[in-house]
Amino acid sequence: MAVKPKVSNGSTALEPTANEKDAEKLRFIEEMTMNADAVQERVLAEILSRNAETEYLKRYKLCGATDRASFKAKLPVVTYEDLQPDIQRIANGDRSPILSSHPITEFLTSSGTSAGERKLMPTIREELDRRQLLYSLLTPVMNLYVPGLDKGKGLYFLFIKSESKTPGGLPARPVLTSYYKSDHFKSRPYDPYNVYTSPNEAILCTDSFQSMYAQMLCGLLNRHDVLRVGAVFASGLLRAIRFLQLHWEQLASDISCGTLTTQITDPAIREAVMQQLRPDLDLAHFIIKECSKGDWACIITRMWPNTKYLDVIVTGAMAQYIPTLEYYSGGLPMACTMYASSECYFGLNLRPMCSPSEVSYTIMPMMGYFEFIPLDANGTTMCNGAQSQLVDLAHVEVGKEYELVITTYAGLYRYRVGDILRVTGFHNAAPQFQFIRRKNVLLSIESDKTDEAELQKAVTNASELIKPYNASVVEYTSHAYTKSIPGHYVIYWELLIRKDQIKNGKSGTIPAELLNKCCLEMEESLNTVYRQSRVADNSIGPLEIRVVRPGTFEELMDYAISRGASINQYKVPRCVNFPPILELLDSRVVSTHFSPGLPKWTPTRSK
Repeated sequence: MAVKPKVSNGSTALEPTANEKDAEKLRFIEEMTMNADAVQERVLAEILSRNAETEYLKRYKLCGATDRASFKAKLPVVTYEDLQPDIQRIANGDRSPILSSHPITEFLTSSGTSAGERKLMPTIREELDRRQLLYSLLTPVMNLYVPGLDKGKGLYFLFIKSESKTPGGLPARPVLTSYYKSDHFKSRPYDPYNVYTSPNEAILCTDSFQSMYAQMLCGLLNRHDVLRVGAVFASGLLRAIRFLQLHWEQLASDISCGTLTTQITDPAIREAVMQQLRPDLDLAHFIIKECSKGDWACIITRMWPNTKYLDVIVTGAMAQYIPTLEYYSGGLPMACTMYASSECYFGLNLRPMCSPSEVSYTIMPMMGYFEFIPLDANGTTMCNGAQSQLVDLAHVEVGKEYELVITTYAGLYRYRVGDILRVTGFHNAAPQFQFIRRKNVLLSIESDKTDEAELQKAVTNASELIKPYNASVVEYTSHAYTKSIPGHYVIYWELLIRKDQIKNGKSGTIPAELLNKCCLEMEESLNTVYRQSRVADNSIGPLEIRVVRPGTFEELMDYAISRGASINQYKVPRCVNFPPILELLDSRVVSTHFSPGLPKWTPTRSK
């Protein structure tokens, strides 16, 4: 019988399981994490040895050295902009060993922003094996916490996007599109712990409507077999729920008649779905009964009553979706299982059923070579540009924050990912990190700098004021409005006012004065530089909230997808400057509200 990991002194320990296949994977995790520093030393030596003849390493006169001291002394810490000329040469068709001795087989595109160019991350064929290795560790860990996952299926909303090609002919696509289109996914061996309701044909369709429709339909057909519901990001799962709200009548009609709507034109999808679809009047009537109520509370557990947890990322910018997911799921646990990016797959959450606020990821030392730029209490880099002062994986300190720097087998050397992480503990000798934020500043009018985590906190605090009206902020973004003098922050809110229960006799309509107070509450939550600018310097005007009509942020996502964004990787931009997006948002505004007063600020310096 499997048992849960023991926890002591801030370090977790995985115990054996009766499943020998799982036990082998858990032993591998233990071996890697117990010898984290030695594994890191070996990984760096492997990367430098195999790529010794590359133009990049020769440029910095590494001369075949594979030791840490030479590596740290000679190679600079870089950003994407530093590497862009080399990356562009590869994209244009230069096949010489510029960054990697192994051929670059494709580029993985970062999620990027709505207005900016998507970054191209070079990768090599064997990286698929490395990613697959990390995927293979997920189920053994989850089985320690949730028994019986082999007795049912997973309803996962997974998508690809149509890929592009660089001028030199290499594919350029999101990392998950690369994985789903690979044989590692398409020809994966049968595993009772990883049976999906969605047919491959639906996942691999680039038409997002047909893909979503087929996946939702198959999920409903298998409703009693579903044990977990998920998507890559929380926003993707909420998009699926919104799809059900919009299309339940057609879905019920198809199930009632045992026929598939003519809107599904992809032959492969039609064939795959029709293998499952049979007339089922009872199921159709159930869907009509539940969805026609207009009450969407607990809809996930009503539709899929045996669901044990949601498998979805709710850390970082996704944290603001937690209340909405709790509303739709009736408070199901949310498992954040993996920490990964286009540049590299990093690690696992070895306590996947913990509260979202407690999620920490254990960096697996065989995935790449990891260094960390220490940050001070104000989030400022402490190295002062000295590349030799970066901290190795095994030497980070609990409670401190760092910026992640990676060196990969595919040819990134001392690359700043831009993620800010806080060390929360260790699993054996491998540190565990909480994702704090992206490094990039979101909003700035003058000397103020507001980042994503701070904006999230301000929105969370302000949204508490509207809870008595059974309302919540389901989506938001921001803009630094500088057309007026002084400039001010504009925050776009999309609200959900639930009608299933009216609290304290409230009507459910939020008074304008209360939304004005929400503006002030947000200002109270922002940093002292912002508040000084508002109170003492008069260099920032009152914060403004613009409430947009329901469905606006879905339109924003559709717009981004139409411009090439990936439905899997799309994340609502927390700050927007692109004129067409601002025009879209402003055309959907139903009310505007301004802070009615000044936030608190004193010149007293806090320690």
